[in-house]
Amino acid sequence: MQAALSTITALQEQLRQYEHLQGQQALLKHELEGLKRLIYGSKQERFVPTTSPTQLSLDIQAAATEQTTLPGQTISYTRTTVTKPATSVPTGRMKLPNTLPRERILIEPLEDVSGLKKIGEEITEELELVEAKLFVKQYVRSKYIKEGGEGILIGELPARPIEKGIAGPGLLAQIVIDKYVDHLPLYRQGERFKRAGVLIPDTTIGGWVSAVCKLLQPLYEAHKKQVVQLGYLQADETPIKVLDKDKKGTTHRGYFWVYHNPIQKAVLFDYQMGRGREGPEGILSAFTGYLQSDGYGVYEAFDDRKGITLLHCMAHARRMFVEAIANDKQRAEYVLEQMQLLYGIEQRAKEQQLSFEGIALLRQQEATPLLKHLGQWMKQQYIEVLPKSPIGKAFAYSIERWKKLCVYTTDGRLNIDNNGVENQIRPVAVGRKNYLFAGSHEASGRSAMLYSLLGTCKLHNLNPFEWLKQVLIKLPSYPINRITELLPNNFKP
Repeated sequence: MQAALSTITALQEQLRQYEHLQGQQALLKHELEGLKRLIYGSKQERFVPTTSPTQLSLDIQAAATEQTTLPGQTISYTRTTVTKPATSVPTGRMKLPNTLPRERILIEPLEDVSGLKKIGEEITEELELVEAKLFVKQYVRSKYIKEGGEGILIGELPARPIEKGIAGPGLLAQIVIDKYVDHLPLYRQGERFKRAGVLIPDTTIGGWVSAVCKLLQPLYEAHKKQVVQLGYLQADETPIKVLDKDKKGTTHRGYFWVYHNPIQKAVLFDYQMGRGREGPEGILSAFTGYLQSDGYGVYEAFDDRKGITLLHCMAHARRMFVEAIANDKQRAEYVLEQMQLLYGIEQRAKEQQLSFEGIALLRQQEATPLLKHLGQWMKQQYIEVLPKSPIGKAFAYSIERWKKLCVYTTDGRLNIDNNGVENQIRPVAVGRKNYLFAGSHEASGRSAMLYSLLGTCKLHNLNPFEWLKQVLIKLPSYPINRITELLPNNFKP
């Protein structure tokens, strides 16, 4: 009897070890696939289902009543779609905007046309470019001696962005836009000025950018105050390498914390030296409303704060199942199919241009039942998979956050995912590839300021150069109590 018990115990231990090794093998295989995808694969997460392509299509041409069957669960719901209007494919040459200036060049026939009747013109347009040219603007101020020689009269210089500086607002605006919108490092801009016959040291250009940021600081503070008063923010963070005098031979890993409101169209970048909770706690100390994040633990502290409702990002949950397809194709694809239906609901709400109330109603009718049964199904499946396998981790991530992943259905103003704030981070990623690192922590703070203001310009379809140039002209003498009038969301060209 004792020998039999010992044999059973040994077999059980071997089974546990076998399951552990299976999990390790699946994890290593998953990591290898991830590395291969990172090096060789596409960065897209597009999912094409292998079954029922017509059922899962997001572009359904007729109203349909469907039944979605989950293992062990049955749910029926009605889905109504609208037919997209047929769009004509543009043919021929692109029409050039009427707002562009036009230079008219008249070409007459080589033959003598004297006495002939002109019956019309044939116009051929060519898009041309004149290279940007530096020029010198001279302020000539006449000087007069007062009567009796009691003093001198001279005209007053207009307020300028950099007092006693030689850079005008247009040049300063172009330097900032070239770096923070078009990602052209300052030293490359210096090379361009050299080709134009003007040698401007890199340190001088850097000093100009610093001076511009010093001028914009009150505007940034007003922008920051406005953004945190909005009732819905999407939050994310992204790293930035920073030179630090205390770290010889290496760089410091700082972070831009990014807050985006998709309704009022505003984005706020805040630089912090670390990724700890002190970053969002400082910015969001007075915030109330909805806060959407990717599930990073730092944001969980806000879930217990009065006046704040935390919700999570469906795209992050979906991403884990995309990565788990190689590990468990059947389960991962099933979840992705259901999530595709959820995104189909969002697409139809957008196409029908529903109000916030209409969006909430549509979600309650169609998305909420799907979410309820998908959450139950994932719990049932989780006990049948290895917890440390990719599919097990995907299940665990979603199950733990499922309640917050469903919050978006309660309010039509909310988004299903955090993709909006991730789109605002993309310019930073492109910039990192060009200028590699920030020169100091102070420079990183200035970058956060410019990314905030220029990013908000983009959200409002403002020409960032025109906005910044006008602001640099007006700001030196603008009343501080009216400074919010110059913010991108209030700006009137």
